[in-house]
Amino acid sequence: MDINQIHPTLRKATASFPKLPVTSGLGRVITRSLLPLLLPKTKVPAGITIEQVITAGGLKLRIYTPAGQKTRAAMLYIHGGGMMIGSPAMDDALLASTAAELDILIVSPDYRLAPEHPYPAPVDDCHSAWKWMHENLSERGIDANRIAIGGESAGGGLAAGLVLRIHDEGGAQPVAQWLFCPMLDDRTARDRSLDDLDHYVWNNKMNLVGWKSYLGNSFGTEQISAYAAPSRRADFKGLPKAWIGVGDVELFFEEDKAYANKLSAAGVSCQLDIVAGAPHAFEGLAPESDLAKDYLAKAKSWLETALSA
Repeated sequence: MDINQIHPTLRKATASFPKLPVTSGLGRVITRSLLPLLLPKTKVPAGITIEQVITAGGLKLRIYTPAGQKTRAAMLYIHGGGMMIGSPAMDDALLASTAAELDILIVSPDYRLAPEHPYPAPVDDCHSAWKWMHENLSERGIDANRIAIGGESAGGGLAAGLVLRIHDEGGAQPVAQWLFCPMLDDRTARDRSLDDLDHYVWNNKMNLVGWKSYLGNSFGTEQISAYAAPSRRADFKGLPKAWIGVGDVELFFEEDKAYANKLSAAGVSCQLDIVAGAPHAFEGLAPESDLAKDYLAKAKSWLETALSA
């Protein structure tokens, strides 16, 4: 992809971000170790406590709590990484600031990663985190009817799939879904015409390995659950309102736009924020850019309204 397709204020950060060697086993091991070093250092806002809790089932949860919280609202947020890499700590900047600015508690699960743990293990772990929140957060003053679900990239796909699963199971429902450039459709990875575009940050060759790792032998078939690939869902009626943010020069642009259109067509309130010239997860690459600051301010404003409705 020509760097001139990237917004001028994002070009330096985009060009300097290395191609992650996730297409091989050794590369994934290296990337899992080095990824934290590639991300900007995080300064936790005053008044925010970050703690780790381990559930009875052994799942690690990273919890962001604002001092003297008054809103009684919370969010389950799922980290990205193509289903193969990443950890909750990589989102410290976004989640600590969101917890502080919106006065909400945020829980981020350290879910199992593919290919060692393919579907349904990652979404099962996220579901366990959802259940844990409903079983334990009332003692912290959280209202079970004021919990959103969010995530970025693979985490956005897991969040969308989790929302579908919770909807089908019944019971307490999330009030909103907050999705940053979500990874929603395995069929994108099967489109070899996208390989030559070589998108920045996350390209289709990486995407192919991510989906193959996650779906295992099911990849390439039509026997794939919408909980794994939410774009395969046929009926979107009755789902919680959604915000979807995506750049128009990134790999997931078309599938994210199509998902937003499906939600809207089903009567689900959905706000789609498209950022011209923005690559995948650009707000993490260039957090000090005006483009990223404006984008995050809009996203947080939407979430604040959704949680207070």
